[in-house]
Amino acid sequence: MVIPAALPFRRAATLLLSAALATPGAPAAAAPPKPLEAECHVRIHGSHATADCYNGNAQPDRVQLHLRCVHWWDPAMDTAPVTVGPAARAHLAQRCWFRIREARVSHAPG
Repeated sequence: MVIPAALPFRRAATLLLSAALATPGAPAAAAPPKPLEAECHVRIHGSHATADCYNGNAQPDRVQLHLRCVHWWDPAMDTAPVTVGPAARAHLAQRCWFRIREARVSHAPG
């Protein structure tokens, strides 16, 4: 009986493919895409903070500016949520009494 020369290579390729598919470290299915958010730039100057947001996406985005103040007696401040439509801009501003410890923008589907 004559064995074709390509047969051992096919078996090796099949075994390697089977081993690769059965490996537990193989990448899982892709996670669902993260919702697109407006792009925001936050600036802090002394006790004032501003956020300029631009939504270049097709869906609206609700943005809100949150401040944490330095002193314990200075309350944390939040702006009202603003819906930024597609290809639109929003300007958010808020302040603490003295200085700002942290300023961030949160996003929610609009």
